[in-house]
Order: sequence, then structure tokens, then C-alpha cells
Amino acid sequence: MSASGAQGPVGLSQDEILRYARHLITPEVGMEGQLKLKQASVLCVGTGGLGSPITIYLAAAGIGKLGLVDSDVVDVSNLQRQVLHGTRDVGRPKLDSARDTLRELNPFVEVATYDARFSRQNALAIARDYDIVVDGTDNIPSRYLLSDVCVLLGKPLVHGSVYRFEGQVTVFDAKQGPCYRCVYPDPPPPELVQRIAVGGILGVQPGIIGCIQALEVIKRVVGKGKPLIGRLLTLDSMNLRFREVKIQKNPQCVACGPHASLSEQLFDYEEFCGLRGAGPAAGPGGSEITVPELQTLIDAGRPFILIDLRAPKRSEAERIPGARPIPLPEVLFHLHEFTWADTLILYGESDEEAEEAAKTFRQANFRKTRVLKGGIAAWREEAQAA
Repeated sequence: MSASGAQGPVGLSQDEILRYARHLITPEVGMEGQLKLKQASVLCVGTGGLGSPITIYLAAAGIGKLGLVDSDVVDVSNLQRQVLHGTRDVGRPKLDSARDTLRELNPFVEVATYDARFSRQNALAIARDYDIVVDGTDNIPSRYLLSDVCVLLGKPLVHGSVYRFEGQVTVFDAKQGPCYRCVYPDPPPPELVQRIAVGGILGVQPGIIGCIQALEVIKRVVGKGKPLIGRLLTLDSMNLRFREVKIQKNPQCVACGPHASLSEQLFDYEEFCGLRGAGPAAGPGGSEITVPELQTLIDAGRPFILIDLRAPKRSEAERIPGARPIPLPEVLFHLHEFTWADTLILYGESDEEAEEAAKTFRQANFRKTRVLKGGIAAWREEAQAA
């Protein structure tokens, strides 16, 4: 973990007065509100699709200290929506890229970086010293973790989520309204959790939702406007329709209710969401399956999905019975069709071809991904020998 930038005495320098001039002449902000922004500290968990607009606009607004949590690296597929990062950042840690972008945008903001996955082991320690926590994550286990941590620490959580052409925003504050568990006491079925995690997303969607999250943070800090506490704002981008849903505190909530059982001994949130034990992480060394082993699975009627990665003409001419043809260049576009519970067996003309596709699946958390050793040639030889 590291920190950059410096926080000076309370007050604005001449450069800051010029920078925030449009805030200072706005009655709802003014000098008093701008000084509140300068003294505020905000933790954003995630520097991806949501985290990008959240942190960009909070830094531009003059939030005094921004904490960033992420352990990922920039991938070229991120650039369609994660505007904190650019082409030259591909392969860099997202925290480094985010820090550089925010420093360039506003050198008066302190940026603290936490190069770690936000987990039950470190969440309380990281979030404890911040005024507000903002959810920039993309998975359901993290949302439960963030909510529980904020309930325990008595901090507001500005929640946002996006999926394809849909999005939602609210502010969870157990002191004044519901927490995440009040609205979602139980996680959705594991299959739905998995499909959400690998679903597509229109690039501009997290930009819209993330900007609303940043707005809620600024309103909270300056103490103006009506916050989204007890109100869930949803967005249907295809029809450009916003809808507001009232949400209420659940008196039986295990996290924030009068008989809450939540403690700082946080539990396994992936297991809670039905994701733990979906299969061991498959690395190149332990992910192969031989033709005889595949035949045993077939004979036993075990469930699995066999994928032929070769070009259409080759696949049509010769294919292992039951295999589904998905050419290697198109793998990324079919991830949403599978769940993490699926056992995937891939084959191509070579092991290298199959390993390339397997890497894509594993990066998307399909841990039960295996490669048919020797590919179609090994299957052909075995069939001829029989």
C-alpha cells in the first residue's frame, strides 16, 4: 500500500481557487462546501468500469483523499469502458495507471493505493479511516462484503451496479436506512451470480452510473440535496428510462437489524453466494485431460461441455461427437453462455491453441476448464487404435 500527494492546511491556495471557481460561485457548494470536499476522504473499491468515472469526477471535484483498492492489471478488453486507463497502460497494474491519471488530473488530491483484493482479511482495516466508501466492484460477493463492513464501521456506502444495458444506484446507510442485506437478504442462485459476472456491458453504461455515484458522494460531503437513502434508482439505457424504487430497512436484517448477528469475524462471501468449491483453480500444469480420461467421462455420462476451437471448415469435416464448435477467435463472445459450475474441455489442432482459449476462460473465473491433451490428433489416433 502506498500514498501520493500531500494534504496542506485547511484552506484553498490561489491555484485551487482558480481550479474550483465554478464550485465556489455555486451557492450550494461555495467556499464552505469546497473546504469540506478538501477535508473529506473517500475509498473506492475497484478502478474499472464504475471506479473510473467515480474517481475521475471525485478527483476533479477536489476530494482531499482518495483511496483506491484493486489488484488487477489493465487488459485491452477493459479500454472499452474503463476510462482511467489507456492503450499504453495495457499490462500495467490498474492502481499505477489510475494513480497517474488522477495525479495528472488534480495534483492537489492525495491518492492512497491498496494493491490487494478487497477481502474479509483486509476490508475493515482498509475502510476504517475513510468517511465514505464507494462500490466500484463487479461481483455480488464483494457487494455483501462492502455492505457488512460499512455497517460494522458505521459508514455510508454508495452502491452502483451495471449489467448489459441496465444499472442501479443507491446509498446504503444503516444509521438512516437500509443496508444491502435489507434489500437482498439472500444471494441469487449461483448460476445467476456466475452469468452476471461474465455478462456483456455497453461501455457507456458504467460511465452513467459511476457519475451518479460520484454525485451522491459530493452531495453527502457538502451536505446538500436529498441523498438516495431508501431509494433505488434504476436505469434502462435501451429505452433511456430512469425508475425509482423505494427500499426499506428490514427489521429482521442479520446485519443491521435490532438482533443483528454480524460481527467483525467476517465469513466467506464466495461460499455464501454458492461459488466456493465450484472446482479447483486450473493452471496449465494440472488442467489437462487425456483421451482415455475423456472417454471415461463420456461412458459414465458425466456432465461436461466439449468445445472444438478449430476453424469452421476443419470442425465440420471432423469433430469429436458432442463437441460444440466455437472458433478460437470467437471465444470471448461466448463466455456469457456458460457458468462457473460448468466443466469445460477444450481441444484444437494443438495444445497451444487450446491453452490460449483456456487462459481466456480462466481469467473469467471458469476454474473447471481443462485441455484435451494432444487435441484432435490424439482423439483420432485413439479411435484408429480401437
